[in-house]
Amino acid sequence: QVQRVEPGGGLVQAGGSLRLSCVASGRTASSYAMGWFRQAPGKEREFVSAINWSGGSTHYAESVKGRFTISRDNAKNTVYLQMNNLKPEDTAVYYCAAGLVLPTAISPNGYDYWGQGTQVTVSS
Repeated sequence: QVQRVEPGGGLVQAGGSLRLSCVASGRTASSYAMGWFRQAPGKEREFVSAINWSGGSTHYAESVKGRFTISRDNAKNTVYLQMNNLKPEDTAVYYCAAGLVLPTAISPNGYDYWGQGTQVTVSS
């Protein structure tokens, strides 16, 4: 299974919005939970959000709760991360991942497949 992060990152001013997309290939893609992680320079990769295979259960890091929304379209094998009211501290490389985990699993170690990262830069 391969994750491909679609263009969607970029540079935005604080308070702005971006939407990230990640397309998963493979016959069993819709069976996996999907997560988004981010890594800022000099920091460890951190959990942002995750969604279970059906889309019925989601989980968010406290730092993004109320601003970010994760969703998925299994017909398109795609997971989305809508990011609103962006802050400079959201600046990082964002990665999507797939794993047979619960959405509450915040460790990147539980995810088996990773997409390439996309840079999100929020200016103040």
